[in-house]
Amino acid sequence: MKFSIERAALLKAVAQAQSVVERRNTIPILANVLIEAEGDQVSLRATDLDIEVVDIAPAKVERAGATTISAVTLHEIVRKLPDGALVTLTDDGATGRLTVEAGRSNFTLATLPKADFPIMASAEYEANFACPAPVLRRLFDKSKFAISTEETRYYLNGVYMHVADAEGRQVLRCVATDGHRLARIDADLPDGAANMPGVIVPRKTVGELRKLLDDDDSQIAVSVSETKVRFAAPGITLTSKVIDGTFPDYSRVIPGGNTRKLEVDASEFAQAVDRVATVSSERSRAVKLTLGDDKLVLSVNAPDSGAAEEELAVAYSDDALDIGFNAKYLLEIASQVDRENAVFLFNSSGDPTLMREGNDASAVYVVMPMRV
Repeated sequence: MKFSIERAALLKAVAQAQSVVERRNTIPILANVLIEAEGDQVSLRATDLDIEVVDIAPAKVERAGATTISAVTLHEIVRKLPDGALVTLTDDGATGRLTVEAGRSNFTLATLPKADFPIMASAEYEANFACPAPVLRRLFDKSKFAISTEETRYYLNGVYMHVADAEGRQVLRCVATDGHRLARIDADLPDGAANMPGVIVPRKTVGELRKLLDDDDSQIAVSVSETKVRFAAPGITLTSKVIDGTFPDYSRVIPGGNTRKLEVDASEFAQAVDRVATVSSERSRAVKLTLGDDKLVLSVNAPDSGAAEEELAVAYSDDALDIGFNAKYLLEIASQVDRENAVFLFNSSGDPTLMREGNDASAVYVVMPMRV
């Protein structure tokens, strides 16, 4: 195998591949990227047995062939080469070595045979549809902060992507929760998605997927089965197993009867929470919200380190209310708001609080209060 490729194209492909590779693994081949050169392109494939990414880049192929080399080592080499360099990779099957040349630089790397590399079995997908990158980006970006990191509740370690009913129409919905907060984000249902089975997309896959969604103009081909999900952008395909578990009935924790309504400038609110939380004890980071007529007082009282208070002008005309929250949860939810105003709906100091962006019901957040 021998081919030449632009450094930028190779770096983009190998960066995506090496981020999938598990740093700590006991199977040497899983640390490698499979390079296959044929025609006028080269494909780089990496897997951790749960996720597989295939990146295709244009290249000048002199001799077709395939081999595997360390993904991290190749990434480090290409990253340190000068911009605009033309990189030539030559595989010598007899010696089990791959040569990487660029200008005056020359590297020789050990390879492992292609035959040892595990290829993820292709699944029969029950639903195939196309979705614009910005729509998918919004669905996952706004929900992923609520993914649980508790390994025992493994079925919460991802984003639940499914078809749901909202106000008499079907929508594509992403939900994530860790038991303390919940995010539910809706988008118009793409053509062909109606029969999609609900799947829990793992946290690592959500992180890798984000790299595919940077190009606002690209259409992402999405394929879903009971056990796998695949996202394909031009030149790159990400395939992942889904979490084998049942996502809980989240609709039960979304309050419907919260009547006390607070409207506040989202960025002002986030900054004020951040400021007063500076003195809170790290363990609880509790912030108290005291609501009165068109007034919100944020306060923290940490006996060990001090106290802080800040007043905000808000729209609020219901009964006075004192309620406490974890500052980190409030900040994460407030930072999701794209519009100017965040609307909070309260019931009592012990009940879940609902938040949405202005009058937009397509993004709903729930946060549990805490004692202060």
